[in-house]
Amino acid sequence: MSNPADRDRLIVPQLQPVYAGGYETVETVLRVLAGVLLVTHGYGKIINPFGAVGMVESLGFYPGIFWSPLLSATEFFGGILVAIGLFTRPASFAAMIVLLVTVYFHGIVKAEGLGGAEKSILWAAIFLFFSFRGGNRHSVDARLGKVF
Repeated sequence: MSNPADRDRLIVPQLQPVYAGGYETVETVLRVLAGVLLVTHGYGKIINPFGAVGMVESLGFYPGIFWSPLLSATEFFGGILVAIGLFTRPASFAAMIVLLVTVYFHGIVKAEGLGGAEKSILWAAIFLFFSFRGGNRHSVDARLGKVF
């Protein structure tokens, strides 16, 4: 809200400086939190990267011996990349794909419907956002001066 006319549209115009100064910080917090939580979720998988072979094959991803470690690496290392803001767009895109598969898994395969898939839908949307937005100035991408 850098435009003075935007201030006049706010119900509480005195909050304009908070909104103007806080959006990038809040965006950074969301990116870091999403990345750290993805790392936490992927930690068990990276410890046993072949542990999900049966699950990925039940979804039609053959050979599971290839897809299970890829899933593990995407969640664990992709989460680290998103959290620090390095290769933010491709790492977020990969995470989004993984989460869309979990939407299918919970919503269709396990027949849990929206109730079972809603968290995955929300997570996929968050990573979709960062797939397009990338890291902001509080990212390794920005420090490198590159946009990936």
